Amino acid sequence: MRARRSRVVTVAVGVALLVGAQVGGSDRGAVPPAEAATGPTLRWWLTTGPGEALLSPQRTTAFGRDRTGTGAVTVGEEPGQEVVGVGAALTESSAVLLGGLPPAARHETLRQLFDPATGAGISVLRVPLGASDFALDDHTYDDVPPGETDEDLSSFSIDPARRYVLPVLSEALAVNPAVRVVLTPWSAPAWMKTSGTTHGGRLGPVREDVYADYLVRAVADLRAAGAPVVALTLANEPGHEDAGYPSMLVDAGQQERLAIAVRARLDGAGLGDVDVLAHDHNWDDTATPVSLLTGPAADAYAGAAFHCYGGDVSAQSAVAAAVPSTRIWTTECSGGTWSTSWSGDLRWGARHVLIGGFRNSSAAVLWWNLALDPDGGPTNGGCTNCRGVLTVDPATGSVTPSVEYWLLSHAGRFVPRGSVRLPTPERTAAGVESVAFRTPSGGHVLLLLNDAGEARRVPVRWAGRSAVLEVPAGGLVTATW
Repeated sequence: MRARRSRVVTVAVGVALLVGAQVGGSDRGAVPPAEAATGPTLRWWLTTGPGEALLSPQRTTAFGRDRTGTGAVTVGEEPGQEVVGVGAALTESSAVLLGGLPPAARHETLRQLFDPATGAGISVLRVPLGASDFALDDHTYDDVPPGETDEDLSSFSIDPARRYVLPVLSEALAVNPAVRVVLTPWSAPAWMKTSGTTHGGRLGPVREDVYADYLVRAVADLRAAGAPVVALTLANEPGHEDAGYPSMLVDAGQQERLAIAVRARLDGAGLGDVDVLAHDHNWDDTATPVSLLTGPAADAYAGAAFHCYGGDVSAQSAVAAAVPSTRIWTTECSGGTWSTSWSGDLRWGARHVLIGGFRNSSAAVLWWNLALDPDGGPTNGGCTNCRGVLTVDPATGSVTPSVEYWLLSHAGRFVPRGSVRLPTPERTAAGVESVAFRTPSGGHVLLLLNDAGEARRVPVRWAGRSAVLEVPAGGLVTATW
């Protein structure tokens, strides 16, 4: 993972979040006309960095006579996986910051995040089920005094979500009704665990059934409160525990039993359209998700979820090849101040997460926190140098879009849900990475990264025709036709 705090200019949201960024809907009509040619018009947008290009429209071109040769990106028509969308996590920390903006500024910020025509087009949100390491405090949906238990879940309540997360989610849905939610618990309630705390430890074997009840109750109640939940994982990073923040070890055998129990309860509660996703951990472990997806709980799982903090994105394709019926999600990757290069972050995020994720079977690609403050908080333990998709300064009301915002925008505004991935080459000899899609309306979208150290003329070949794009070193492109 690579990332750093964005160097883009901070603008007071009450005026405009992205002044000069040229991402508004009117910009699509402002692209200069194409030169005469025989094929469809190709429109394209470019990002290289602040002060240069940020999803900026380029001179249109058109498909003409076919051009072959080294470095061509040929777009085929054989359909791959179907796209669910792109997004990030609406943690409690993110919701506190976004919800704390003045109403007009908050609406404008949410429009820039969620509007599919004039904003980033975010359509998927990962919502922690209870507290994560980005929350104001520790909590679950069934907390009782130490030493007590609540086997019938009489103290269960989603009130913690009603404080900050659900109001922001409601406003996001008003901007983009297509937004969908994947739920993830960081820990079971302390009374269900062998450690007696939400920080680390294991789920007690005798609590597996009540934990399954707890998860399904959360899905049902959150849906009733307006959250469009479509997927659920059983634990965030189940192979990792940490004494500093909510976390929980869940071994493979326990994951299997939980998946079977949760699937049965979802179906019985009329929630059969909610998918259960396996793993929700790093790329460096493919054995566990393959085992889960092919073992006794195979029928309970709809897919597997991955994080970017270990291994390589190609692991997703390895799992998809081993279990062709499964749906892959990339559910977490964070930028942060550990990196010192905006352009390096753009390259890494495009190569490994955005283009890399979709090339390697992802139906959905999600970054971590939707918004954090300038200090990378509020935190509840865990990462102290993470960066949000937006940096929101509660002291000034300013909002700064990070490099991850632009990465999301390159797909979210152009690749709607229901699009299918199309074949393109592996990384070309010229250092160009790519992924392509056919949209539900029959249009085509191509994402390109020039990962070379110099500008490239990139021939784009499709249906026996070609168009050539002049892409600067490190440039990220979205092209449509």
